[in-house]
Amino acid sequence: MMSEETNDQIEQRRANIRALETAGREPFPTAWTPTHVTSDVARSYEEQHGDAREPDSPVRVSIAGRMTARRVMGKASFFDISDERGRLQVYLARDTVGEDFYNEVFRQLLDLGDILGVSGEVFRTRTGEITIRAEQVHLLAKSTRPLPVVKSSDGEVYHDVSDPEFRYRQRYVDLAIHPEVRENFRQRGQLIATLRRFLDEQGYLEVETPVLQPLYGGAAARPFTTWHNTLDMEMFLRIAPELYLKRLIVGGFEGVYELGKDFRNEGLSRLHNPEFTMLELYVAHRDADWMMGLVEEMITTLAQSIGGSPTRSWRGHEISLEGPWPRRPFYELLDEQLGDRPSVRGMDRTSLEALLEELGLEVEPGEEDIAGMFDALFSSLVEPTLIQPTFVTDYPVELSPLARQQTEDPELAERFELFIGGCELCNAFSELNDPREQRRRFEAQARERTPDGEEMIIDEDYIRALEYGMPPTAGLGVGIDRLVMLLTEQDSIRDVILFPLLRPV
Repeated sequence: MMSEETNDQIEQRRANIRALETAGREPFPTAWTPTHVTSDVARSYEEQHGDAREPDSPVRVSIAGRMTARRVMGKASFFDISDERGRLQVYLARDTVGEDFYNEVFRQLLDLGDILGVSGEVFRTRTGEITIRAEQVHLLAKSTRPLPVVKSSDGEVYHDVSDPEFRYRQRYVDLAIHPEVRENFRQRGQLIATLRRFLDEQGYLEVETPVLQPLYGGAAARPFTTWHNTLDMEMFLRIAPELYLKRLIVGGFEGVYELGKDFRNEGLSRLHNPEFTMLELYVAHRDADWMMGLVEEMITTLAQSIGGSPTRSWRGHEISLEGPWPRRPFYELLDEQLGDRPSVRGMDRTSLEALLEELGLEVEPGEEDIAGMFDALFSSLVEPTLIQPTFVTDYPVELSPLARQQTEDPELAERFELFIGGCELCNAFSELNDPREQRRRFEAQARERTPDGEEMIIDEDYIRALEYGMPPTAGLGVGIDRLVMLLTEQDSIRDVILFPLLRPV
């Protein structure tokens, strides 16, 4: 709720806008192009002039940004301009810009948060601060609503937003007053650019597949549904691009990847957002064992590009990303946590139900099959213990409906997941390319997993594609949001998504 003080400030700013317009000054003018950003001005001055206060060859610059601080001192004033890259001080003298502008506009009608353009020469003050001596000041956009301001115990005024709910709902305010938040999202962009470069250098092709799909598949998840009016049919936001990307391998591409949005109509948590970014990669003539090496190389490369260090402090743990990372079998890890109890491998449904009851664990609604029970056991007992990077291998086939069986042990899949900080970051397998076996597993999945009681539809076209022949293929899915969380040391997925989904207020 808006405070009375804030309401008063808004009304005063609206009055300032009317006064500017009455004086013939446009509060929201057309574009004005700066020549520099704040960080470039400071760095360039340091490199060219060092400690000199007045350089022999003055440089004239134009910058634009928010006025975030102001110190009025009679005939001259200082104010700060903040842009995307930093902050710079501006010196404004009445004799330079004129008495009318200085007294009637700058002192009376401009407010903190206004976006200004400033042109002038760069110098260094007596206290050593690099500053622009303003020759012109242009109002570029009037701020009607004041940014949050907090007063400290010593009277210093500064901007702050500490309430996470406010920050997520009004991200524009969060970004405007927290440079470190802008830096987090700049690092996210840098990470994705580095990831693309890494994959492109391997010779893989970036592609785009449908987000709006007539059938959903590629993962066990509840979809978002919509309706196509012209076709008069129900459609789904994709839960994964996997089945489309593997169609491309059938078509002759030997390495394809997609960076894009997936949508799953499921819960909200510190690790889950219904709309999220995934990398999926498929490479012909490779297997899951080979893919583990690629994943390790890829993530260590990204870690070096973001922060330059292989170590991270994340989710309360100090984590080293230096390889090689251990590879641990699924059943071995689960049996370790179960202690003296019998091994879970080979347990039937009745035995698994009894074990879950003994441990006080429950499966998610709609996932009461053997796969769901294994998943509940592993998620509760093993995942929280996997702090340092660990590849979990040799998953039961029941948990891997799209993965190839191991030749030497058909009850296990050629699959791995990577866990770091007790959190799953990626999932990969040697892809199942036998259309007969794929049909059998789809049918079993449709019988046992029916979200909301609805019958799952088998993707006949995907099976048809496999019947034309898909070469041995390694597939990988990486949760980009969680990877960004790790590499930027953020504890909530909402801190790495610009506009996360929130409950209505």
